[in-house]
Amino acid sequence: MSAGFLNVTSEIGKLKGVLLHKPGRELERLTPQYLQELLFDDIPWLKKMRQEHDGFSKVMKDRDCNVYYYEELLKEILGNQEIKESFIKDIVLNSNIDNVELERIIVEFLNTKDAEAIVEVAIAGLHKDDFPDVERELHLVDYIRGDYPFYINPLPNLYFTRDIGSVIGQGLSINKMKTPARDRETMFLNYIYKYHPLFKGDVTPLWHDYKEIHSIEGGDILTLSDEVVAVGCSERTSAAGIETLAQRLFRESNIKKVIAVEIPFTRAYMHLDTVFTMVDYDKFTIYPGVENLLRAYELTEGKTTPKVKPMESLNTTLRDALGLSAVQFIQSGGGDEITAAREQWNDSTNTLAIAPGVVITYNRNEASNETLRKHGIEVVEIEGSELVRGRGGPRCMSMPLVRENL
Repeated sequence: MSAGFLNVTSEIGKLKGVLLHKPGRELERLTPQYLQELLFDDIPWLKKMRQEHDGFSKVMKDRDCNVYYYEELLKEILGNQEIKESFIKDIVLNSNIDNVELERIIVEFLNTKDAEAIVEVAIAGLHKDDFPDVERELHLVDYIRGDYPFYINPLPNLYFTRDIGSVIGQGLSINKMKTPARDRETMFLNYIYKYHPLFKGDVTPLWHDYKEIHSIEGGDILTLSDEVVAVGCSERTSAAGIETLAQRLFRESNIKKVIAVEIPFTRAYMHLDTVFTMVDYDKFTIYPGVENLLRAYELTEGKTTPKVKPMESLNTTLRDALGLSAVQFIQSGGGDEITAAREQWNDSTNTLAIAPGVVITYNRNEASNETLRKHGIEVVEIEGSELVRGRGGPRCMSMPLVRENL
């Protein structure tokens, strides 16, 4: 069998392939009363958002990175009738309709559609106005949720492709999301992994399955080297999820150590990469003050579960794990408490490294960007006034598939 396509052995190796989702009609279906249910914070302007996302994509394409899109890969695999029928059933099962008769009718309705229309429903949702009136017996849920406008919810968070999956080495983790509202997103990646030739699922190891019990999200996973992974233990990623992933990596990959980083369980520090990212061989950007709140633990292979060793500090743990004489933490906002807090709200530390010492950031984070430049980092700025409304930056919006080895 031929080798797989995926390869990510660091956070900073030159980016050669990335998976994105361009924001679409799912964002236009957000209304204030349903923001919380759909895990979103604001109402974005889609036209501007799509322009900004195109700018983000162009930066990577201009640096010789192949850009792939969820919607395109899904359409390609749904050309197969058997896969299409299975995909439709799974969409409906993952939509919590709670009405067997209505589920059957929606499955029949979607089976009449082509691949493009099915992908549109899978991502943008199925509004009641999109669906023809049919004669059927009403169930209790129809009365209790009668004013809710969707049979199938839109997925406004899909453009944050980082959370859904993580390439570690030559294998893939299809992550278990904390909230069921995002389970359909991981289902998409599972279909792409199994059926799209790009992912070569028959030879590509699967480190984690989206149907696992314990949550783990990609914003908490940092592949620091070919032997070391850092994983944030956060509001979204559980300790048990980290142990499950770690033990599998120890047994089936080249990973020798997993550094678990405990962060405060709050939305402000939703994932590890909202406060801390790698930008060069020995440099990390970090939200000032948070270093004192982070506890590090070194995990190594055990008989049934990993051995756990509390570490003195994150700085020394990273230094030793990467075999360096020292590592440097670059404080966002120039270290100024007020500026850092304002820019952290706009994801100043959520940088995406596209090569060693080269990162993509939002242009609005002026102080943080200038600080990075003073420390020798090349900063490639993008517009993000609308993209940032979902509370995520360039790293959140990207799932690296291939990086050059360091």
